Amino acid sequence: MEKSSKGASRYTVGIDLGTTNCVLSYVDGDDVSAGLQVLAIPQLIAAGEIAALPRLASYIYLPAGSGESKDLNALPWQKEASAYLVGEYARQMGSKTPSRVISSAKSWLCSSDVDPRSDCLPIAAEDPAEQLSPVMATQLILEHLRDAWNYCVAKGDKKLFLQNQELIITVPASFEPMARDLTVEAATAAGLTFSLLEEPQAAFYSWLSDHEDSWRKIIQPGDVVLVCDIGGGTSDFSLIIADDSDGELALQRLAVGEHTLLGGDNMDLTLAYAIAAKLKKEKGLSLTAHQISGLVHACRQAKEHFGGGAQEPFPLTVLGRGTGVVAGTISTTLSRDEWEAMLLEGFFPSCAIDESLAGGAQSGLRGVGLRYAADPAFTRHLANFLNLHSFRDADGRPILPTLLLFNGGVAKASAFREKLVEALADWRGAGAPKIQELAQRDSDMAVARGAAWLGHIRRSGGIRIKAGSARAFYIGVEAPMPAVPGFTPPQEALCVVNYGLEEGSEVDIAAGGLALVVGEPTQFRFYASTTRQQDAVGDRLSDWQDGELTELPPLQATLPYEDDNKKAGAMVPVRLRAVLTDIGTVQLWCDELKGKGSWKLEVDLRQQEDKES
Repeated sequence: MEKSSKGASRYTVGIDLGTTNCVLSYVDGDDVSAGLQVLAIPQLIAAGEIAALPRLASYIYLPAGSGESKDLNALPWQKEASAYLVGEYARQMGSKTPSRVISSAKSWLCSSDVDPRSDCLPIAAEDPAEQLSPVMATQLILEHLRDAWNYCVAKGDKKLFLQNQELIITVPASFEPMARDLTVEAATAAGLTFSLLEEPQAAFYSWLSDHEDSWRKIIQPGDVVLVCDIGGGTSDFSLIIADDSDGELALQRLAVGEHTLLGGDNMDLTLAYAIAAKLKKEKGLSLTAHQISGLVHACRQAKEHFGGGAQEPFPLTVLGRGTGVVAGTISTTLSRDEWEAMLLEGFFPSCAIDESLAGGAQSGLRGVGLRYAADPAFTRHLANFLNLHSFRDADGRPILPTLLLFNGGVAKASAFREKLVEALADWRGAGAPKIQELAQRDSDMAVARGAAWLGHIRRSGGIRIKAGSARAFYIGVEAPMPAVPGFTPPQEALCVVNYGLEEGSEVDIAAGGLALVVGEPTQFRFYASTTRQQDAVGDRLSDWQDGELTELPPLQATLPYEDDNKKAGAMVPVRLRAVLTDIGTVQLWCDELKGKGSWKLEVDLRQQEDKES
């Protein structure tokens, strides 16, 4: 069950539930002077070896039967080794036995190719009986964090268990309602009480915590901060504006981008295919799909190696196959110059502020997998975001941000940051003031630190970012008209949650003439928009521009009705009300006008089940 705060708890805790790594940070209410702390998380780092690391790799290894499990050490809080291993050892096993390693579970929560509640990971598993669902994988990662906290910090004191602390879990600002709901489901199943926070906001709170006494001297009224959070699986952009509110400087989240599966994972794939081509050219070796999968994991380690500033070449090893020359292992190296050349041109090309995203026709038959962004250029995605969401000058050009905060593992590499800064300078034009970069300390830890800091200032006081819903939400309403062969009745989009609606709000929707179909299978269509910020609750849209509304997966449901006099397919007049929960998920209620019937439509649009209150 989720809560917004637990005022009596000793600790305020933030969890960055990352695609590649997880971090847990906290503030001790009994020792506030110690500041923000990061938990060293015990985990298996090699067969028979356990260490406490500041990050928990977001990987799960499925040992091959009970025999292998027994050969692996149990964690300090376990009586025997678990059937599922989370952390650094699992990450390492990804390059050796990729068919037994789950990675990027967070990204799979958003996948339209699979049901995130179905056992489907690893996708390449040889035995489907050993697969786990993305929701279960997320739950296992959170359970590891929970158990590590209870062992290392609570030390058996139930009052100090993570389940009893004020906890904030971060999610991408661009997460759709379904992905938020699934995150809530996994965390609730892990026994946690929590609230959610957008990752770019958390990164900005971390910066504020480091500049608690000086930030008002750095940020001025009218400044717009671009938070550019590029992690392992996603690119997350947000705009935060500083405004003068009755003589006090206030901060408000202005816009968030669309959910974009473009991050370090894409770079890993690029490096792997480039190395495979290099091996074919230099050694005449053609790698199998299984070897490529292992190479992807090895290239991820190379990316993190160079991203941390290392200059020395990184050794890459691919397990061999068959007999003869490739029976053992295949070895090569990746230099820093090769790393930059392979990634800079494809991911950070120069482009115009109004340049369209590249696309392409999809194959009619494709393998099950994550739907990565069709355009790999971070620069074009940033241009598209700013072009859609910035204020405009008198000539209609976007007014670009004045301050820039980088976050995420990809942004640790100075070469990548410089490319994005160069792009912003080009878009601002010659003679324009240079955008000021806000230095982020420990970008790997910033999201967790910022979440913990928000929990702390909720109690002690401090600047808060005003946010609300990052999207407007709409439900499709079919126009009443006679049946016409070959013609589908037009749909209107009825706004049920306006952009910026405060979390925890309930709104009545002034829209008359609505009736709910009960007693037979029906389909509800939902839409979302990050750009139509002017629409009010109750507004009906009969048409809209391409790209303004994004249709979400439809909800299939059969809504029951207890009146025996009503036939299947009966129309029940209703009024609508919407609830935006404290964690940012949406509930839409249909209340009968002349009766006691009430139906709740969950915007957990993946679940193909009847929903009723």
